[in-house]
Amino acid sequence: MLLSYKSRHWLAAIPNGLLLVIMVVLSGGFLHLKAQEKLQKASAKLSDPLVAQTYTEGGISVDFSIQPVSSGTVRPELLTGAQALVRFRIHDAGNQSVSNLHPSVWFDRLEPGQLTDARSCREKIQSFLQPSFARRARLDLNSYFILALNHEPNISVIDPLNGFGGSKLYALIPLAASGADWVISPDKQRLYVSMPTANQVAVIDTVTWKPIASIDVGPMPHRIVLQHDGRYLWIANDENRPDGITVLDTVTLKTAAHILTGSGPHDIVLTDDDRLAFVTNKIDGTLTVVDIRRLAVIKTLKVGQLPIALSLSSLAGAVYVANAGDGIISAVDVTALTVMAQIKTEPGLRTIRISPDSRFGFAANQITNKVFIFDTASNRVREAVAVGAGADQIAFTKGFVYVRAPGSEFVTMITIADLDRTGEVGVTRFPAGQKAPSESAASSLAEAMTPIPGNDGVLVANPADKMIYFYTEGMAAPMGSFQNYRRDPKALLILDNSLTETSRGNYTATIRLPEAGPYDVAFLLDSPRLVNCFSTTIAENPANPRSATNILAFEPLLKERIARVGEAYTLRFKVTDTNSHQPRASLSDVGVMVFLAPGVWQQRTIAKAIGDGIYEVAFVPPQAGVYYVYFQVPSLQVPFSANLPLILQAAKN
Repeated sequence: MLLSYKSRHWLAAIPNGLLLVIMVVLSGGFLHLKAQEKLQKASAKLSDPLVAQTYTEGGISVDFSIQPVSSGTVRPELLTGAQALVRFRIHDAGNQSVSNLHPSVWFDRLEPGQLTDARSCREKIQSFLQPSFARRARLDLNSYFILALNHEPNISVIDPLNGFGGSKLYALIPLAASGADWVISPDKQRLYVSMPTANQVAVIDTVTWKPIASIDVGPMPHRIVLQHDGRYLWIANDENRPDGITVLDTVTLKTAAHILTGSGPHDIVLTDDDRLAFVTNKIDGTLTVVDIRRLAVIKTLKVGQLPIALSLSSLAGAVYVANAGDGIISAVDVTALTVMAQIKTEPGLRTIRISPDSRFGFAANQITNKVFIFDTASNRVREAVAVGAGADQIAFTKGFVYVRAPGSEFVTMITIADLDRTGEVGVTRFPAGQKAPSESAASSLAEAMTPIPGNDGVLVANPADKMIYFYTEGMAAPMGSFQNYRRDPKALLILDNSLTETSRGNYTATIRLPEAGPYDVAFLLDSPRLVNCFSTTIAENPANPRSATNILAFEPLLKERIARVGEAYTLRFKVTDTNSHQPRASLSDVGVMVFLAPGVWQQRTIAKAIGDGIYEVAFVPPQAGVYYVYFQVPSLQVPFSANLPLILQAAKN
């Protein structure tokens, strides 16, 4: 059977290609319709992309539908660039929903007049399961991207499963300056990054992985927090003088307000209903409360010496403030807006986090190298756990609390289940690299640890090793690692594009619709075994016409996937018109730029036309590493930035 995309995903972290994934073509369990009947039904589906479609096999049915999220027209349409809700309902013959499944889905654009039968559908899915730069679906609803915020002014986008020429670096996003903090929008369409030395916030499109804008947001923006509804981005302006926060309207990308709170640095936390914002003022020793609807200060509280971090407990109805100067954790009632309790620990607190169930709090002390665990019901310290030097970050999975200490290569794990028992809690450690992170100059407010999908392990960035380590629970050491290609990763995020079971048997995802045309929506379920290609059509959006820079597609035609250092490497590629889908031959100004990441060597040249829209260019890689290849055609106003680059790897003989 075809191996599930998701079940193979994190296996890609195992080094040196120790895993060999063998794809076996399915021999049964597919459509039993005759080919002609299948083609006729597919043709009918294409005529109305909004009509729900159902596929049944072995007593299990899959209902597929796709609807625009919003539409200003009388009759809704699927328009390129707009958002749509993709939904699969899986149920049995008795119409009982089937839960806890992991379907894999791809959107693949068809050529005009092309239809898909059962055989070509499963061949298509098999090709998607085999990593290839040249054969990618237009939309992959199974993919996870690892984002690394680097010490250098850029962001690495790593595809953990798919790779090309040995590289898993999917994209490299340039920034105007090194980032300090970041956040992804609720719809996963945008990434916001604060850049203190540029006094700006970068806005990045997570579909194209290209910067949308760099916005001036006041002096030294550091911590950024996005409202739960995505409307306002709250930005801390960290200069040690009476200052405060900037509120950015994410719709207009303009400043909605600048609110004076006190002398920073600042941390920010919002209530679950986006009603109140709490802002620490470290130098003043105060906590400012802001009414979000009025964007106005309503109260300022004295909370302790050097308040440095915040966390919200919805269960306790309190915001907890960690004070670095006196070690006091102040609990502020979010309704009465008063300090209802003070928890004594030790000076040197650095961060505070409330567990996902809101029952316990964890405060890391970077001077005494302890984590203080307190109960949010009683507001009393439960235990102090020894951790590594300079403990500064805390992350959660279902089973464990993870504590990073930049002065040590080891990550400490605290067993959550032990908190419900008397006696000491279980504490273990694992090495996340060869060096202590503090050996690198890279540091960030953003988290260097993030849970993996499945919530049973973490990724850990180690800037000193220039690596990202993948740890799964139950192991004594990381299962594997991902290279960051000679950059210092200081923070990590995971962008999960996969379907989510939003209710029993309903698997959904919100997508941005790609270019216009007919599409196969390829569906794979391992158990029970189901394979089918549904159909839909996306229309041109009159409000968002296709950019002239997207009129050409560049498809690599490769014999060798890995170049050799010091030897000429010939790259052939095909240029196709994206409107007519015909090859563009005899272009005399197809420019090719090749550069070695992170930009220490580059070569620009004009490609030679071979015929039938095929071109070639040669270059000699000077050293081992990852190479980006960009294409341009000035006569057609197609710049280097119009398409995602081809990524190659060069190795020594």
